[in-house]
Amino acid sequence: MGASAASPPTRRAGARVAGLKVTESVCPYCAVGCGQLVYTRGGELVDIEGNPRSPINQGTLCPKGAASRQLVQQPGRLTKVRYRRPGGSDWEELELEQAMDMIAERVVAARENGWQDADRQGWRVDRTLGFAHLGGATLDNEENYLIKKLFTAMGAIQIENQARI
Repeated sequence: MGASAASPPTRRAGARVAGLKVTESVCPYCAVGCGQLVYTRGGELVDIEGNPRSPINQGTLCPKGAASRQLVQQPGRLTKVRYRRPGGSDWEELELEQAMDMIAERVVAARENGWQDADRQGWRVDRTLGFAHLGGATLDNEENYLIKKLFTAMGAIQIENQARI
């Protein structure tokens, strides 16, 4: 028998991810859709690595994908709603419910202010040009489908996305 490449302490240490829950995921950065393995212990993120079973990246990750754990655990990450009033110079913290109400009020106002019953030729259109939606690569087809349904129901016609998978 040949000599083992691993030392006795290394063999005793065991697998780095032993005992962790693993969840398959997709990298949130670009439109490639690389597979990731997300490791957690007690609901806390422990590690993220490339998924070797993914036909897209076969276990490799670009520098952004390899650092995606920082999206959750970066110490400077904002975890509260920050708002700067029009013309203001300072940021203030808002409760999430208050911020969501402000967004809803502005969407309704934009819809009403940009509403068209008919176009220039007199054709009935029942639409708003008051807002649009542009989805990024971190949205998958299912999310884009729901967004399309929502914005269409509100009368929007300018709906675009960069769906990935």
